[in-house]
Amino acid sequence: MPDIIQLLPDNIANQIAAGEVIQRPASAVKELLENAVDAGATEIKLIISDAGKALIQVIDNGKGMSETDARMCFERHATSKIRNIDDLFQIRTMGFRGEALASVAAVAQVELKTKRAEDETGTYIEVENSVVIRQEPVATVNGTSIAMKNLFFNVPARRNFLKSNAAETRHIVEEFIRVALSFPNIFFSLTTNGQEVFHLEKGSLKQRIVQVLGNHYNARLVNVQEKTDYLNIYGFVGKPDTAKKTRGDQYFFVNNRFIRSGYLHHAVMNAFQEMIAADSFPLYVLFIDLDPAQVDINVHPTKQEIKFEDEKIVYAFVQAAVKHALAQFSVTPTLEFDLDPSIQQLDAVSKPFTEQQQAAARDSSLYKNFTQKHQSHFIQPADNKSELKHWKDFFEPSGQQTENRQTGGDLTGTGQREEKFESLLDKLKKEEPVQDFSYTVPRSSLNALTIDEDAVCSQLHNTYIVVPSNRGFILVHQQLAHERILYERFMSATLGKAMAAQSSLFPVTLQLAAQDAVLLTELVPDLQQLGYIIEPFGSNAFVIQGTPADVEPGNEKVVIENLLEQFKHFSSDLKYSRREKVIRSLAWQQAIKPGRMLAVQEMRSLITELFNCRQPNITASGNPTYIEFKKDYLEQLFKR
Repeated sequence: MPDIIQLLPDNIANQIAAGEVIQRPASAVKELLENAVDAGATEIKLIISDAGKALIQVIDNGKGMSETDARMCFERHATSKIRNIDDLFQIRTMGFRGEALASVAAVAQVELKTKRAEDETGTYIEVENSVVIRQEPVATVNGTSIAMKNLFFNVPARRNFLKSNAAETRHIVEEFIRVALSFPNIFFSLTTNGQEVFHLEKGSLKQRIVQVLGNHYNARLVNVQEKTDYLNIYGFVGKPDTAKKTRGDQYFFVNNRFIRSGYLHHAVMNAFQEMIAADSFPLYVLFIDLDPAQVDINVHPTKQEIKFEDEKIVYAFVQAAVKHALAQFSVTPTLEFDLDPSIQQLDAVSKPFTEQQQAAARDSSLYKNFTQKHQSHFIQPADNKSELKHWKDFFEPSGQQTENRQTGGDLTGTGQREEKFESLLDKLKKEEPVQDFSYTVPRSSLNALTIDEDAVCSQLHNTYIVVPSNRGFILVHQQLAHERILYERFMSATLGKAMAAQSSLFPVTLQLAAQDAVLLTELVPDLQQLGYIIEPFGSNAFVIQGTPADVEPGNEKVVIENLLEQFKHFSSDLKYSRREKVIRSLAWQQAIKPGRMLAVQEMRSLITELFNCRQPNITASGNPTYIEFKKDYLEQLFKR
């Protein structure tokens, strides 16, 4: 039999390697920008077209390459930074493995122009599918210009897996920001489809952070600076009031290389403990400089995951440095140790706790319930075991009550009776569920539930609404109920006729960070269906020309900013479509929040709208909108 093992052709081997290094246009941007930094450039320009699918071009004024180097740089494992095995543990540059340009040339059509200052002419090379098809002298400026065209032109399956232009552009902007933050002493610019998105002049690290993340951070940054014999930590963290519910403004750099580290992120979160909410994320841009021999950066193809020789030491230093910075700038809350004189006069403070009182407390059932194990699930035995015999009735619909149900009526207080709840609930059974709704709950438990129109709704803790019913009462959570109402209203608008928009008398201009501007551009078509008229207005700016009628004037800017933050909160969940994420974000944001006092008219209107929903008993995320307490259950609580 003939031999069956063969060596792969170079172009196929390069495409396989490219699968690890060049996963999307943003991966190529990262590699090309890092090469420009390594070339000693002081000005780097990034130009992209069609989200990098048609063109990715990086122009720098670095030292350039000779004709031989320009030809050799497209070979696999060709590098100027590694000479022996020891060099792998002294890496101080960005690129070093010699796979970037070879991988780029394997999946794109590449044009390279480069010239050194001492050369009279430069070199022009054209590569396609790992094959050099043209090489000649060219007149060009000092430095290097490399252009990638038609990414994945020879691997159409990979191209089909790319996301939308807006999504890919957002990834490119993220990679650009990471490199730009690493080197504030270099000028960077980003131009997409002929429009300049970033123009970052040389400056300090704080100036670069404000340029990239927004001017509103200018007075809200705390300087972090700690120097030790083992490592140096410097950078900035945001004050606690800048914390957001979503990730995105967290940056770690080790020896000027961006890394991802959940371990070090935990150190920063510990430093902010009790200053921000547990589900919030503080802003930080932190740089760690230490001996390269203490770090292994070659453990991942993208070099964004690294290993420290001693992670615990780095963790402790990061946590201590951030805590020290927050304390030094009086960001941490102060503790007041002086007691109120009126408290000092109380019996619990002034009188001793005698042994007799201690023994009495230990013998009490309350003390035992808190000290014995598993008491939260313990049920005291009762003399009459029959009092739990009707427990199933609480969970199963009561059929006999449908005969004698009370009829509901107009809860809006307008004096005109609308449709009665009896006929309304009968109609609910015939309705089809809303599209894109992933929960289907049996409606049998709703069939016998009716609301007495003469009963008075009351609010509890400015959060819950107590509504008497024919079977007892229901306890409605006002925010969750309103979320369900808004969700179905928005879903109907996106599936049918768009919601009416109210033109603003004074249109509001919204200035966003670049990545948020790309995201909003992607969401504009869906927002138009929901009554928002938003138009682009220059670089990273938008004009809000109109909003739905229920959005208070002057609140438009906050609504859109909060929408973007909430949308990013859903962005990691792949099971939701973009439209679903927008609807859920808006419903959560515009719902009545706990703590707001409602008038009787508002409570009645909310209950009426809730029971007009197709699925009134749960929210879109599956949380209950109300809990029903039946008479039988209430009587058992009082041992009746």
